[in-house]
Amino acid sequence: MKPRLQTSLGQHLVLTPQLRQALHLLQLSALELEAEINAAVESNPLLDWDESEPLRVGDDSADAPAAEAVGDGEAKDAEFRDDDWGQSGEAWQESRGWQGDDDGDPVDRMVQTDSLHDHLAWQLNLGQLSVRDLRIGLMLIDAIDDDGYLRESLDAIAQSLLPEIQCTPDEILAVLRHVQRLDPVGVGARDLGECLVLQLDNLPDDTPGRTLARRIATDHIDRLPRIGIEGVAAELCCELERAEQALALLRSLDPRPGAQIGDLPANTYVTPDCVITRQQGMWRVTLANERQPRLTIHRGYEQMIQHAGSSDAGYLRGRLQEARWLLKNLAQRGETLLKVVQCLVREQSGFLEFGPQALRPLTLREVAAEVGLHESTISRSISRKYVRTPRGTIPLRAFFASGIGTEGGGEASSIAIQEMIKRLVEAENPRKPLSDARLAEMLKATGVPVARRTVAKYRELLSIPSSHERVRVA
Repeated sequence: MKPRLQTSLGQHLVLTPQLRQALHLLQLSALELEAEINAAVESNPLLDWDESEPLRVGDDSADAPAAEAVGDGEAKDAEFRDDDWGQSGEAWQESRGWQGDDDGDPVDRMVQTDSLHDHLAWQLNLGQLSVRDLRIGLMLIDAIDDDGYLRESLDAIAQSLLPEIQCTPDEILAVLRHVQRLDPVGVGARDLGECLVLQLDNLPDDTPGRTLARRIATDHIDRLPRIGIEGVAAELCCELERAEQALALLRSLDPRPGAQIGDLPANTYVTPDCVITRQQGMWRVTLANERQPRLTIHRGYEQMIQHAGSSDAGYLRGRLQEARWLLKNLAQRGETLLKVVQCLVREQSGFLEFGPQALRPLTLREVAAEVGLHESTISRSISRKYVRTPRGTIPLRAFFASGIGTEGGGEASSIAIQEMIKRLVEAENPRKPLSDARLAEMLKATGVPVARRTVAKYRELLSIPSSHERVRVA
């Protein structure tokens, strides 16, 4: 056999640097995003601030995504165009549309900590799990470390659930599979191989190298440092080129998925990402505008590329490409966020109109299906995001709630039921407070059949004492 050169066509990997940056930017809060942008401007000479007049409300020259007006339960579809992204990402301004000052109490704008366990528990409560499986799931989440790995054995989890819940490791494993489908992808794995497999299973079936990468993650990940990629290729009886492609895909995955979600620094204040206003009977959604200057390409350095030497020109071209990626991904972040909030307004207009008691059941899967995105993308887009409404500045999470079937054939959200319990307790006779059983009977009379233990759980979430502790002599 003679050595020879051979060319072949192939697809690029799905998890490109641009996509990884887009996902990273999407999950940042407004304050974290501001810090990220400032750091990018300081490190990349091709990025600069446009010191011209910031965009104003109603400015026809603004290249912002269209806002949406919603009224009487119907939506007027927004039109999104490619040129809304800023002509190949040449200029960007994350904050658009609203320029009002948030002159409320600063304490009301402090960010609530959002740990990995809070993030997972919130998603788990949106699922249609039984009370028993929910308890098991919360115990599993409590055993997950900050990197996203389950470090406790299933037998140890079973012992921790005693004596309230008696279950086998197989039953716990079934609930664990549900936890492993939560965001971030790869969470709940018991080792590195399983973590990588969970992420690979979340990729499209036609991802180049996916099948072979899954075999490596399942059977060879621990031995890979010792035998090298050549040894893996020999054991799997595959070409070295295919093995290297699979290894490149594995390297693009996140070995510590839990680190994506972390607590914000103490004393961090809320900066709303979006604003919902009522205009002529219609709900209107816009991205927030904090009078920030526009981020743009530094034209001086861009023009230097044509006259610079080969090494300098190569450096400047690379930084120019990075700058364009950043501008495009920032614009895409704003568009995605606007899409999601518009969907939430369509689905929860009653919540905006009448308050928590009108909140209807809504899950990440429903929103993902409507806007055409993955559930994990929806979760990232609402994580640590806040919206200013006529009812105050609230987290986007407030628009989601699990549901309980009603006698009328519909569903009532858990948040709405908690609000009903709160109002019943506020109106009770202080000398004869309502017991959990009596509250359950009253809710059932209104068409919402709720078990007594469910009432007790919601009452504890509302920090309402038990009936004997609420007795007062008027």
